[in-house]
Order: sequence, then structure tokens, then C-alpha cells
Amino acid sequence: MSASDPSDPSDPLARERAHLTSSRAALRAMREDVEALDIKDVTANWVNSLVLGRQIEERIKALADLADTPLFFGRLDYLHTTQEGQRFYIGRRHVHDADGDPMVIDWRAPVSQPYYQASKKDPQDVGLRRRFGYTGGELTAYEDEHLSDPEELERTSRLLQAEIERPRVGPMRDIVATIQPEQDGIVRSDLSGTVCVQGGPGTGKTAVGLHRVAYLLYAHRERLARTGTLVIGPNRSFLHYIEQVLPALGELEVRQATVDDLVAHVEVRGTDEAATAVVKGDARMAEVLRRAVRSHVTLPEEPLTVVRGSRRWRVPAHELEQIVRELLDRDIRYGAAREALPQRVAHAVLVRMEEAGEAPDDRVQNAVARNTAVKALVKECWPLVEPAKLVLRLLSDADFLAEHAEGLLTEDEQKLLLWAKPARSARAAKWSAADAVLIDEAKDLVERTHSLGHVVLDEAQDLSPMQYRAVGRRCTTGSATVLGDLAQGTTPWATESWAQALGHLGKPEAVVEELTAGFRVPREVIAYASRLLPHMSPGLAAVESVRENPGSLEVRSGDALDEDVVAACVEALTHEGSTGLIAADARIAPLAEALTAAGLAYLSPGEETTAESRLTLVPASLAKGLEYDYVVLDEPAAVVDGEPDERTGLRRLYVALTRAVSGLTVVHSAPLPEQLGTP
Repeated sequence: MSASDPSDPSDPLARERAHLTSSRAALRAMREDVEALDIKDVTANWVNSLVLGRQIEERIKALADLADTPLFFGRLDYLHTTQEGQRFYIGRRHVHDADGDPMVIDWRAPVSQPYYQASKKDPQDVGLRRRFGYTGGELTAYEDEHLSDPEELERTSRLLQAEIERPRVGPMRDIVATIQPEQDGIVRSDLSGTVCVQGGPGTGKTAVGLHRVAYLLYAHRERLARTGTLVIGPNRSFLHYIEQVLPALGELEVRQATVDDLVAHVEVRGTDEAATAVVKGDARMAEVLRRAVRSHVTLPEEPLTVVRGSRRWRVPAHELEQIVRELLDRDIRYGAAREALPQRVAHAVLVRMEEAGEAPDDRVQNAVARNTAVKALVKECWPLVEPAKLVLRLLSDADFLAEHAEGLLTEDEQKLLLWAKPARSARAAKWSAADAVLIDEAKDLVERTHSLGHVVLDEAQDLSPMQYRAVGRRCTTGSATVLGDLAQGTTPWATESWAQALGHLGKPEAVVEELTAGFRVPREVIAYASRLLPHMSPGLAAVESVRENPGSLEVRSGDALDEDVVAACVEALTHEGSTGLIAADARIAPLAEALTAAGLAYLSPGEETTAESRLTLVPASLAKGLEYDYVVLDEPAAVVDGEPDERTGLRRLYVALTRAVSGLTVVHSAPLPEQLGTP
């Protein structure tokens, strides 16, 4: 229903608009109350004042009323139980009136869950579920489901469908109004467990991961405020695309990063051949590094003599050796053991003092631990290890590498690792991204990496085992949400099994959930792309799209490729929403020239689309995770040929084919890959 007479108080839509107006006024009052807080007399010192002031600023930001973001999108009318006869408006955040009574309930609250889970078969005590439709921030329609009425047939919500299909201009939006039951179950899963979500294109796995963070911050705010949360994406363009989702839900403090950001201990200036990167990313490298680190420890061969005043205290070599061996057997971090060694030696000295009738205390032990002779022993037996220098030696010294890779890496694999021209120092080295991950592993062997409360890892299928370990170190005492699609793995080291990946992550007990219902990609488009699945990921279930959009796929062939692509872009831009021109990386430069010659302005991935600038030129290597209302795909064969092997090429093509929300136009002059079959 959408017709309304604003002057008629009995009109349902007019009443809902009035409630929206009142809710906005209440939110404004909540913000003004925070802005009016005077903290000058409630803080003990300037540090407390700064902390409290920052918390107030963050609260003010969280209470912002975004003009294009409706305060509520649904309503629940309960029948019985503790909510008998009560009505709740469901929205992105909590809003209350001057008396503290709720006007809008946060979508994450338990009372809101039936909005996503209730059905005719299981109404969960909900008599009425009402969905609202908005245009430009204005409430323009509503739609009712009478869940307790056996006469009313279950049907697909038109407003829900319209919200899913709403044109995409700008960064990724939240999906709080359209979360489906199977998605909601993952979003609300407990903080203590790690969840892995396998989801094909358009199943909403990225949105599920982001909304799970928002839910966990709501349900466990104090704990996560102490331990921290992190969202990890594949590249900067992707992070820019998703960066507004959590702030729109009122969550402003979630850090976002790439794996490269996490391991940025050195400047990355070099690149690896694929075969070399595969070996560096192999989990066996963890044991090579562990051996190399521990190889710095040497057993003492001489006794230790500590002089204090007129007395000399002697610890024999065999006892010192036992102390060092015990620390090695404990297998604790190298740095922690190095710090413990002088205390252990000092304790052995104190035992002798006590046997001689003295009564030393902790101060004496600490003084002995700082004794010059003890320091010299530690420096000799357990020297400092600098992670970057260690990795540099492994990659430069064939004998050192062979010693610690024995039984782990073949001779050919070792040759792949060795630099043809070793660097003179760690600072001068041209480190690759894979080298930085090795340094991060070595750094953790020396000193424990700080663990966060929860980590979301998106596009996880493209990580190497060593990269999984780097992420896993960031959540050893916390949990994770792992998101990905095995069919979209496009790196030479892409994972073939979630069980293997979760093992490398350190979360083998994680629950694997599969999303197979597609909400973004039209049925015709996903069916066309799914022709590739048997050839690149046999056994993986195809996505079943719930959206029918006749005419959403068109395949065009011709001899004037650049001109045909430009014409397809011009045609796509006649529709509302964003357009992405996706092409093999090698085709980006000539297409950029063709677009410029035709007078078509275009953006690069990560730049925000606007009403005036809606065309983005996207290299196929950066298309993953992005979406556009209309996609023009240039020369599929070039996308496949741009990868080192056919399977990776087909996976890259699968990604490119599934970025469209409303329509896909494939333009080619070369024959299509035979795996696509006849259009």
C-alpha cells in the first residue's frame, strides 16, 4: 500500500510518517542531551577529561540522523507473551522519547529477531509484520504480513524485492532491512565460536560478516571494547567500498585493514614469481622459521662465576646447560625465554647463597640477573634475534636455508627461495609481500602478537597458508568470521578446502555455513556464469538466485571491439544506477583511451560513484567483492588468458561475470571460452 492523505489522521501511512517525524525529533533530543553534558566537574584529571570528552564526541557521532538513512524499516505487532499487544518499530539504532520509552528498537535486540525469522509456519507470536518503503529518505509505502492469519497466503515482499534491487550509487549499503533468515542465524551466532561462511556471488556473505560485527558489538560491547575488532579485506578498493556500512549502523570504532597492512614491518618494493610466492606462502615455512630462530641458542660450555662483594658464586656448566634446555623444551616465545634466562641463572646463584647461610630476597635476585657476567652469558647463549635479518639470511644464505629446510623443502624449492642478488642489509632489501608475511611469522616466534576479540576475514579463499597464520595470530584468544567462495579463488595459492584453511588459521573447530540463495545477481546472469563451475570447482553447488530479471543478460560479438564496448557503456548509462566496465588488466589502457575519446568520464575502483559520475573502469584483478547495477564485460577470453593457468583464468572470469545487480552485457570479438558454451 502506498497511497496516503497526510491530513487524514486515520490514514495508516500518515500515522507512520508522524511516528517517523517524532522519532527523528527524539533522536535529535538525545543528541542535544549529550552535546549539553558538562564534564568539567566530574573528571579527576586532564587525562580522564580527554578520555571522557572523546567518548562523548563518539556518542554524538553515533547519534547522527542521516538524511538518506531511514530510522526504521519495519514494525512488529506482538500477540501474547510479555509483549502482548505491544508494537515495536525496528531500525538501525535505538531511539527513545523523553520518558525513556523506546520509539525505535535496535535491529540487534532480541525482541527484533522475529522480524527476520518469523514466518507463517513459525510466527513466533507476531501477529503483524510491516515493512516500509522509502524514496529519498521519505516514507512512501508500507506492506503488511498477517502471520497469524491462516487465510493469507505467504508471498514474496514487493518492498523487500525493491530494496534489494535499488540502484547502487556510492559505497556499499547495509542490509538490515533485507536480512534473510539463514543470514540472520549467522549474524547472531555467538561470539565464542568461529564461523566460516561459504557463499557464492550475490549471497550476501560480505554484508553478513559486517552485520555480524555490528551485532557482536551490541551484544558484547564491553568485552570487545577491551579486546578490539578488525575487518580484513583483500585490497584498499574493497575496504573503501565497504567502509560506510558499520558507521551507518552506529559503529565507528572498527578498524579495517588488508593482510599486507597487518604485516607491514618492512617496506614492500619487490615482487615474486608465482612459483616462489607459493613456496613462501606454504605452511612448511613456519617450521623452517622456527628452526632458524631456535638455532641461535647455544648450550653453555663454561661455568659461570658471579662476584658480589668479597664472595664469588660459581654455577657449573652442566647446571647452566640444564637451565637452557628446560627453556628450550618449554617452547615458549624466543624473547620470553631470553628474558627468563637471567632470572633462572640468578635463582641458581641464590640457592648457593642460601646454602651458605645468607638470606637473599627478590632484590638480590634481580641484581644478580643484571650482573655483567650473567648478561654476557645470556648474550652468548641466547642472543637477540631480529626477524627481518633472520629472514634475509634465510633468503640469502644457501647453507643456512638448507640446514633449517632439511626434510621440509626440496632442493628445487630452496632454489626458488634464494635471491639471485642478496641484499647487503634488511633495510636495503627489496622485500616482497610474501617476505613480509615471513617476517611477521618470525616476529611472532620472538614476541607474541597481540590478539583481538573478533576478526572478520573477507575473500579468505585467496590467502596462502602463511597469510592465514598471520590472521590467526590476531585472534588466538578471540574468534573469527571467515567469508569466502572457493570458486572465486584466483591466486596461485588459493585454498581448495575450508578445513585446511581453518586449520592454518588456528580455528579447526569452526562451523562452516553455506549460503546458496542469491539475492543480488539476476537468475539469468548467475546461471550463465555457473556454466564455468564444473571446469574450475567441481562439486561446488551453484547459487540459486531468487531474482528473475528477463533480459538481464546480453552477449554481443563484433569486429570493432573498443567501439562496441563504448556503445554498450553508453547504453548502460541510460539506466539508473552505477555501471562497471570490467576488462582484463592488459585491456585497461586501450579502453581508457577509447572512453576518453568518446567523451565518457570514468572512475577507478575505490572512487565513489555519484549521480554525475556513474561509470567505473575496473581491472578484472580488482573486481572481486565489488558490485554495479550494470556491468559491461570486455573480451572474456582476454580475462582468462591474463592468468597463469586456465583454471585461475576461469575463476577470474566467473568473478567478473557475477558483479552485475541488474544487467550484464558481454562484448567480445575473439571466440568465447568454450566452457561458457553457446550464449
